Amino acid sequence: MEKTLNVSHSGSSKGKCSADLGNPAQRQARSGSFSPGSGAVSDTHPSQTQKRHLEGVLNKYTNLLQGWQSRYFVLDPELGQLQYFINEYSKNQKPRGSLPLIGSSVALSDEFPFMFTVYAANGDLFKLRAYDAREQQMWMTQLQLCARRHSDGSAKVMSQAEGQQKNLVNSIESLPSRGPLSSLDQDLLLLKATSAATLSCLGECLSILQHNVCQAAQHITHSHTQGSNTDNTSNWSRPKTAPEDYVKNGELARNNTSTIHQPHSPVHRNKERLKDHENSSPESVDSSEEITDTDDNEEEDLGVLDDQRSIILHLLSQLKLGMDLTRVVLPTFILEKRSLLEMYANFMAHPDVFLAITSGVTPEERMIRFVEYYLTAFHEGRKGAVAKKPYNPILGESFHCTWDVPRDKVRPLRTTSSSPASAHSAQTTSNEGLESYRLRFVAEQVSHHPPVSGFYCECKERRTCVNTHVWTKSKFMGMSIGVSMVGEGVLHLLEHDEEYVFTLPSAYARSILTVPWVELGGKVSICCAKSGYSATVTFHTKPFYGGKVHRVTGEVKHNSTGTIVCKAQGEWNGTLEFTYSSGETKVIDTSKLPVIKKKIRPLAKQGQYESRRLWQHVTAALKAGDIDAATEHKHQLEEKQRREGKQRTASSTTWKPKYFIKEGEGWVYHNPLWKTK
Repeated sequence: MEKTLNVSHSGSSKGKCSADLGNPAQRQARSGSFSPGSGAVSDTHPSQTQKRHLEGVLNKYTNLLQGWQSRYFVLDPELGQLQYFINEYSKNQKPRGSLPLIGSSVALSDEFPFMFTVYAANGDLFKLRAYDAREQQMWMTQLQLCARRHSDGSAKVMSQAEGQQKNLVNSIESLPSRGPLSSLDQDLLLLKATSAATLSCLGECLSILQHNVCQAAQHITHSHTQGSNTDNTSNWSRPKTAPEDYVKNGELARNNTSTIHQPHSPVHRNKERLKDHENSSPESVDSSEEITDTDDNEEEDLGVLDDQRSIILHLLSQLKLGMDLTRVVLPTFILEKRSLLEMYANFMAHPDVFLAITSGVTPEERMIRFVEYYLTAFHEGRKGAVAKKPYNPILGESFHCTWDVPRDKVRPLRTTSSSPASAHSAQTTSNEGLESYRLRFVAEQVSHHPPVSGFYCECKERRTCVNTHVWTKSKFMGMSIGVSMVGEGVLHLLEHDEEYVFTLPSAYARSILTVPWVELGGKVSICCAKSGYSATVTFHTKPFYGGKVHRVTGEVKHNSTGTIVCKAQGEWNGTLEFTYSSGETKVIDTSKLPVIKKKIRPLAKQGQYESRRLWQHVTAALKAGDIDAATEHKHQLEEKQRREGKQRTASSTTWKPKYFIKEGEGWVYHNPLWKTK
């Protein structure tokens, strides 16, 4: 159990402090005699201790395998950092690690004698042990004083900058609303927005990161109270503010509930959800009810209109750099006409390429085919050149669809010689005697805070399935918006008993005041432990000056030998070139790949919480260009979700998804194919 320690300003020494839990004689030989002036705590005035340089040996917890290890720590009061090295002799080299102390906190721990934890504002932490209680208090006191000194200094600078920015805003807002120089002038609104973003950048550590570290410390303290292991604490379970704590931006955060329907009774609501479950279970979907999807939600907008730009500028002027946008009410006109759950389904727009993975002859070829599928999946999932935001799924929302894939379409993307494996695949095809494979897909919003989606796709005939959970984290980046895709997916090839674990890139909406566009960024990994093959794929963001957009590179490696067996380069929404170890090359133009349309039931056949039916009124209003009506329908759905959340809290009812089960830090489909093999 941990408890926060408020230590008074004490502890002064010009010597070194050793704390390695080793032999006291050895320790004294390293650090000198343990007396005031050479490592002990004295009653020096606090102002004399705030710039104190402190260094010595502490034990640092590494992980479950390596446990506690002796490291040499240096507290640099000028840099405001706690650095550590392998030993004292390496302290003139690059630090093995460091923690920024501005905005940090220090907590005493009862797990081990003389243990304490330093929580940095960036989310990192050091678990440390001193030699005895005196040295424990000395380190904790000096760490707290250093953190306070740097935080106070930054606060003074921020206070001055805030005053100047406030004067600027007041000057702009005091201008008349009409005339040659008005308070609504776009250049002045842009100045107002960018000045607020710059100020937020300067105050990020104080206003955002410091808040995060306090939440992290409280969460870990709570975890200890509940008997959990702090080393395995999931970021997903960090405390969140109440759902109703939305950023208010004038008319953007609407509070009018006069047109909202009254909540159903708990009994009626439970019956409705049970009926919805029965009607929308993927196992019970009647394929005869499905029809080929004909909706074309291509976004044709050329850019942000002038009146819309003013609204966005007003919104941006109230945001802080790095702010989590999860609870920010965004204007309806930036919405894309589909749910995020349906966007995930569109990543399977080339199911023939996906199903061809399992027919690879060798582990190497199967990994290469997976990478080929992975790189060709994003152009259709991220449909349209204009950056718009899919609907945030409602808790419990689901999306179901299938694909019928002609068997003659499922063939390798590169030719291979005949082999027993390929012969087996051909024999399987002839024996089954069906004209097409069926690929089933189901997605569900399994959590609201944080917003986690789970989706699962399987083909029983090919004995392959993929299970993925994704947590989207949006943040404000000045003139851009970044969306991190936290989570992972696992592809199961049951015929080969192989699992491919993969991650997803981040997405960025650029130029949000002119013609917004989307680019992907970040490095992702694909790994198959059984076969010993892995792949890394890097989505490159456009440099500030020059450079190509949408560029991607990747390579497939045999882990034990380090041999690169395949390299890829090109654009994820354009042309991709693959080079194999054999010297063979291949070019894939994603824009020319055939798209197989998904099949989906008509709205009347769908459950109340299925995406198309749930968002039908918002979608219809957006297609008609009626932004006010779309905003009202969207607001009703959000209010209903808030009411149901409050009712669950009041009745101490825990939300349980229909199709996915929480396992560890992820979510797994309740009846996956690998459990029925």
